Parts: sequence; C-alpha cells; structure tokens
Amino acid sequence: MPQIRPITDLRNTTEISSLCHMRREPIFITKNGYGDMVVMSIEAYEELVGERAEDDAITAAEAELSETGQTFDAREALSKLRRKYIG
Repeated sequence: MPQIRPITDLRNTTEISSLCHMRREPIFITKNGYGDMVVMSIEAYEELVGERAEDDAITAAEAELSETGQTFDAREALSKLRRKYIG
C-alpha cells in the first residue's frame, strides 16, 4: 500500500529518509489534500530507471522484429559475441 504523507511531515527529514529506505518505494506527498510530489531513496530511483531502460530495450527489440521479421539463434549469437569479445 503506498505511503501518503502531508507536506508538513517533510519537516522531519530523518523519519522520511528512514521510511524511504525501509520501504524501498516512493512516498507520495500531499499539499492541501492533493498530490504534490513524490520522494524516494536513490536505490529505489535507480531500480525504477533500470526497469524503464529494460522495458525500452524490449520495446525496441519487438519493434525491430515486427519490421524485419529477422531472428537469430541464441546459442549462435552468444558464441559469436564470446569469440568477438573474449577471444
């Protein structure tokens, strides 16, 4: 369940920081009863960005497949990469 806190709770930075690190998910901050901003730990942010990059890569690969229809054998592709980069 998402953590929702009023903006006045930001006065206690230590508590907010602890919550961010303990829960490893965003804390939603409200102002006058409405959503205003999101606070999260650096670790949670980096994980979110990493997941986004993976999603973008999968989307690009799917688009390429639908355009070209070309596929590669995984064992053959990995073998070529090993020969090229490992020796």
